[in-house]
Amino acid sequence: MRLSRLIAVTLAGAAVVPPLAACSSDEPAPGKVPQAATSAPVSAEPTDEPDLHPFTGKPATALKPVLAVKIENTAAGKPQLGLRSADIVYVEQVEAGLTRLMAIFSSKLPPKIGPVRSARISDLHIVPQFGKPAFAYSGAQTKMLPLIAQASLWDVSDSRAPGAYFRQPGRVAPYNLFANTKELLAKAPKASKAKDIGLTFGEAPAEGGVDKKSYTVRWPGARFTFAWSEEKKQWLIWQDGKKDMAAEGGQQSAPTVVVQYTKTERSQFHDKNQSYTPLVHSVGKGSAVVLRDGKAYKARWERKSEEEGTTFTTESGEPMNFAPGQVWIALASRKPVTP
Repeated sequence: MRLSRLIAVTLAGAAVVPPLAACSSDEPAPGKVPQAATSAPVSAEPTDEPDLHPFTGKPATALKPVLAVKIENTAAGKPQLGLRSADIVYVEQVEAGLTRLMAIFSSKLPPKIGPVRSARISDLHIVPQFGKPAFAYSGAQTKMLPLIAQASLWDVSDSRAPGAYFRQPGRVAPYNLFANTKELLAKAPKASKAKDIGLTFGEAPAEGGVDKKSYTVRWPGARFTFAWSEEKKQWLIWQDGKKDMAAEGGQQSAPTVVVQYTKTERSQFHDKNQSYTPLVHSVGKGSAVVLRDGKAYKARWERKSEEEGTTFTTESGEPMNFAPGQVWIALASRKPVTP
């Protein structure tokens, strides 16, 4: 039985809406509003190059198991460790309008990752596209546990694989729980290997991109700004007006950032403070903005079912190629709302 039937929620497509953009005085100034893409590059002739990884578009000699990890994303949990090695990083809204991350690992595996935090209902709608990945998290609301047990994932939470977790010295609970990634995967020997989830990589559309120095996305209690670095060929990440630094050193960044505009509404779950948990609809279709190569492209997204991946296209219907490397996908709403 599909998860959506279990919680009796119909996943609806997001409305096609213009993206929000803003910035504060301590962040890079935003550029112009993106314009519609009108064409896509001509497909290259087949070559003898190695197969490309479906999550990053980089050469891959073998496809490895998928590990999804829930990561804290408030100031109390920063700097995060291991995110730099992720193939895909999802930004999801949680209670009180804050955000939490779900990092997807396969092509590279950092030795340690954290801080690991609790799961949310939106996670269970995202992970089925990866098959049956290993899913690392620390706790969940009691009413959600039966849904996790029936979801398409291998549970390697701190209650199922306690030996894989440890408390990091110098950090305060609950923001000090970290995990050894190899031990997590050892507890899920049958975890699905990476496969096509709809993403395409290659040359950017020949037309339609608008030069963009920065792009800001807002949630009710959080703000991300992605600022282009011509020197690094990456979008540097700022959160709530501050540089988003990695525990390994340097600022978090990615060559491709996707702002995927979705419908967010109240789920049946809430925390101890009676703040309702948002349900982010990642199945359906809607509008998006793809940031790559210092440009912003208007795009469309579509995901037909939970078992399928998400395709991104230009407004003319051609594949919206991403730049090879890590991809950040910010699941945002047209009008930030706390359900």
